[in-house]
Amino acid sequence: MQINLLNTKLNHYWRNIDKNILVGFLILFFLGLFFSFSSTSSLAGERLNKAYYFFFLKHLIFTILAFFIMFIISAMDISLLKKISFQIYILFFFLLILVPIIGVEVKGSKRWLDLYFFRLQPIELLKPFFILALVKILTLKKFENSQIKYFFAFLLLISVIILLIDQPDLGQTILIIGSWVATVFVSGVSLIYIFIFFSIFIISLGSLLFLLPEKFGYIINRLITFFDPSKGDNFQSSKALEAIKQGGLKGQGMGEGILKERVPEAHTDYIIAIISEEYGSLASIIIVIIFLYIVFRIIKNTISINDDFLKLSLCGLASLLIFQTFIHIGVNTNLLPTTGMTLPFLSYGGSSLIGSAILAGVILNYTKIKLETNDK
Repeated sequence: MQINLLNTKLNHYWRNIDKNILVGFLILFFLGLFFSFSSTSSLAGERLNKAYYFFFLKHLIFTILAFFIMFIISAMDISLLKKISFQIYILFFFLLILVPIIGVEVKGSKRWLDLYFFRLQPIELLKPFFILALVKILTLKKFENSQIKYFFAFLLLISVIILLIDQPDLGQTILIIGSWVATVFVSGVSLIYIFIFFSIFIISLGSLLFLLPEKFGYIINRLITFFDPSKGDNFQSSKALEAIKQGGLKGQGMGEGILKERVPEAHTDYIIAIISEEYGSLASIIIVIIFLYIVFRIIKNTISINDDFLKLSLCGLASLLIFQTFIHIGVNTNLLPTTGMTLPFLSYGGSSLIGSAILAGVILNYTKIKLETNDK
């Protein structure tokens, strides 16, 4: 009896899920596993004197966990997920508040909580629920005909940005702001409000950099180096770009790249450069096409959805996915200032993988609504 019930639920899940998006996410998970082995085996063996599969095994464990998280979230009742999303946001926001208090500092940045068995970066888990919390504010019925919803949306943004700047984490700050702007813009806000927001942000950021050079000195140095390489050391980005050029269209071959041995944390922040060096720019282009196709499918689904919350949530989540992808690529190709930004699904790291799984799970959940309606 229980087996029959399980089969019924699985069949229902398979019928209602957007299979194109699901397959896209599964391909990215698989590629992440493959590139994790390729990019970390020499690091584990030569630098840390560990078994060559040490990091791959950790990544495999997190990938399995991430897969189950994606499946559970995508299979949840839509109304339940909408109901608890804000409470989950509050939980992860609380963890983000704990970072400056009890967080672990690495290379001048305090972004992680030490959970003994692994280091958790709360912002990675917070991002999808930040979008859902934002959309909840924008679609509240009592704010339906009032501009005050944008004021509360702005407060939501500022509360997160203050904590990110304190870490400091420029990359995540830019990502959160970009996704916020995209979501608010789609909701129908006037461009005047967006211009005012950007003006306030630029003035505030400039003031912080000027008034607190000791805390934000590294950001200033990176910006100066980006605009004028002769005035600083742009080692990581220049080596990443060099690796991409050396890889050419077809690549140097699996394990033949040297970027992962020359640049610290290359398997996280510079994974697309490693892929390009060893497997060629063609492989990287295919990966970008997969991301673009997933976003295309998400946007296509929003056209036939009448629920404003779902429609706006999907637009915000799609912007989060594509902005993070292009920030990562922009840093790797020296088109953007150096900042720590993982590539969703493909970069090494437990927090990044779990955050990607949450994002994928919510997207799969919200894109199945049209099919469920048709079933009824």
